[in-house]
Amino acid sequence: MSGESNHETPRAFLPYPASTLSPRIVPTDLSSFKSRGISQVERDLQQKLVELRETYLAAIDHFNWNKLVYEAEIQFEPVVGEVYHLYESRGRRVLSMVAPEEWPMKHLASVRLNVDRQWQLERTGAEVDPAQLFHQA
Repeated sequence: MSGESNHETPRAFLPYPASTLSPRIVPTDLSSFKSRGISQVERDLQQKLVELRETYLAAIDHFNWNKLVYEAEIQFEPVVGEVYHLYESRGRRVLSMVAPEEWPMKHLASVRLNVDRQWQLERTGAEVDPAQLFHQA
């Protein structure tokens, strides 16, 4: 004989009935388990998709504001951490240090320059519709 053992599995441990006198094997009803699992997975994935969509839209919005500011006329070198104001006058956009309360031009937004050279939106001007503003840009 080779090194293999000629060993049979005891009848009590077979995965199927070995005789007609064996107890009946009834498969477990897993439909409740499956439906709960499917419901949970669907809820979790729906929530993840909502979060991804919100993150995506926030990234697009952030990109659009940065593009708008960097395409504006800037007559000075902005300092990181300071707040500046974006205005529109005679068809052009201008970044200024002058606050909206001190200047009668159309105020589009107030922005802060971050360390990574990205503009963070602090607030939009009164009656400014970003969707319309970005569509024009």
